[in-house]
Amino acid sequence: MRILSKRQVKELVLYSPQHIARLEKAGKFPQRVILGPNRVGWVEQEVLDWLQERLDCREKT
Repeated sequence: MRILSKRQVKELVLYSPQHIARLEKAGKFPQRVILGPNRVGWVEQEVLDWLQERLDCREKT
């Protein structure tokens, strides 16, 4: 299992950190993992699965 940093997630999904936070709050993006008092990350496979869902929706239309 690999944990992605905020920067890595931002580069992967091309959203700002603020937009990622809004999506998380709305339940539309994988939840972050608290790694320490000043550190968070995301499970890489969950983010990749989220991206794949977007690709699958595109292919259906």
